[in-house]
Amino acid sequence: MADNHSFDVVSEINHVEMHNAVTQAQHELAVRYDFKGTRASIEFNKKENTILLHADHKGQLDTVIQILKEKMSKRGVAVNAIKRGKLEEATHDSVRETLTLHVGIESDDAKKIVKQIKGLGIKVQAQIMDEKVRVTAKKIDELQVVISHLKENGPEYPLQFNNFT
Repeated sequence: MADNHSFDVVSEINHVEMHNAVTQAQHELAVRYDFKGTRASIEFNKKENTILLHADHKGQLDTVIQILKEKMSKRGVAVNAIKRGKLEEATHDSVRETLTLHVGIESDDAKKIVKQIKGLGIKVQAQIMDEKVRVTAKKIDELQVVISHLKENGPEYPLQFNNFT
């Protein structure tokens, strides 16, 4: 039996499922009657983790975002991984918005997570490793306490707990 148990706190998205959600949303935009003849579109840039949305007006853009979120939730991708950008005027009286997908734990949030874990008063160690936080303890039960605490009190973007040993 291992002397110490550990897990990593990460913030990731499944790019394959995200691509599938975008494809499904694009298909719905193509077949819906209220989008016929409009410039509404969705483009997913996997390398930069961005989604570019085009629409004829702000109301239509909000509908496109709602469709995308609906498809994401059906595919199991966390909807709160999206950070909305600012609304921009585009050509031909249309609007566009760039959404960014949150990947990795930011250093400020990682420090807050470590501080929260230390504030629990249990015997666990937490250390920041690049864009993740590793938590180690002698007892698995203590790690489960940390996981349940972070699920309730973590940042607004989704967290995953993996490499549980």
